[in-house]
Amino acid sequence: MTTPITLCGFAVSNYYNKVKLSLLEKGVPFSEALVYPSQSEEMLSESPMGKVPFLRTPKGVLSESQVLTEFIEDCWPEPPLYPRELYARARCRELIEHVELHLELPARRLYKEAFFGGTVSDETKAEIAPLLEKGLRSFARLTRFSPFIGGDSFTHADCAAWVHLPLVSQATRKIYGRDFVEELLPQARDYLKLIGERPHAQTVNDHRKAAMDAFMAKSKK
Repeated sequence: MTTPITLCGFAVSNYYNKVKLSLLEKGVPFSEALVYPSQSEEMLSESPMGKVPFLRTPKGVLSESQVLTEFIEDCWPEPPLYPRELYARARCRELIEHVELHLELPARRLYKEAFFGGTVSDETKAEIAPLLEKGLRSFARLTRFSPFIGGDSFTHADCAAWVHLPLVSQATRKIYGRDFVEELLPQARDYLKLIGERPHAQTVNDHRKAAMDAFMAKSKK
């Protein structure tokens, strides 16, 4: 029996893992298809920007990870990964928007050198550092860590923060010799450990490690 939706992408992608963790935590039946970003016509017919992840559904294909998150919540509302109360729900979305727009997006410009053996210009490094410091200081004002990032319930915001914050941490440590997350958001260490102990997070992390090993081996050929 086929599952109704297929998550397409590869497990090295933090955005892919964000959506995958949401699906697992909600108990949604899904299959996975290994797809790498490209600008091929076949890829663009499903993901117009040639990015992953995207989701194949019985009614068509959807792209952009936050769209997928919203779709999953709308289609499978139980167990909820957004608060029921509307203001609290908006605050949860605010956390997701902040970590992706003000932390992951600028940090992404460092990944080429931090993780993939490339180089990033000194000008770019100088530009990104204050953006990340500002983003982390403002994010610290929004987070609660009691024990989850938005309060006492695990939400989609935790799915996002758990996949993005370690990359910001690792990238700044490798590029600047300083862990910006450790310095400006010290509560994150215990928080990430807490989320990482969840069985579904462990599954996602195991798959990520295996995918990274396969990806790096492929890149060396």
